[in-house]
Amino acid sequence: MLIYKLECIRMKVRITKEFYFEMAHALFEHDGPCRNIHGHSYKLEITIKGEADNLNNGPKAGMVMDFSDLKKIVNEEIIKEFDHALVLSKNVPDVLLNSLKDNKLIICDFQPTCENLVSFFAEKLKKRMPSGVELCNLLLHETNTSYAGWYAEDNLFKNE
Repeated sequence: MLIYKLECIRMKVRITKEFYFEMAHALFEHDGPCRNIHGHSYKLEITIKGEADNLNNGPKAGMVMDFSDLKKIVNEEIIKEFDHALVLSKNVPDVLLNSLKDNKLIICDFQPTCENLVSFFAEKLKKRMPSGVELCNLLLHETNTSYAGWYAEDNLFKNE
């Protein structure tokens, strides 16, 4: 029998989980085809960082965060709300908004670009991270070849 031992009992580790959802949007007043309502199959990658504590025993020993706990937070903050929704800027004419009122509609005070959405998702998730766990980065894939990335070291929040 082989017995392995970790030399470092407290180590910083990053973990990543992927999420998938469907969403439609339109970029009002955009100068290209994205001004039209259209949808994407999004992939959201979330990376967090924390200490994998191997000093204590228990069901969460050796974990930065249980993947199921991260999944619960992301589902509550993003997937449940945005999956199969139409996301539009508040600048869309009222006549259009009124015609869509019976749909799962989200109105933002920003243009719902991939860049703005990934930043907004980061703001929502950062507030839900447990003590000792840091949100490192988010990658929001709008297509198989196009994505926007948010990185903690590039951004500061109002309360920091």
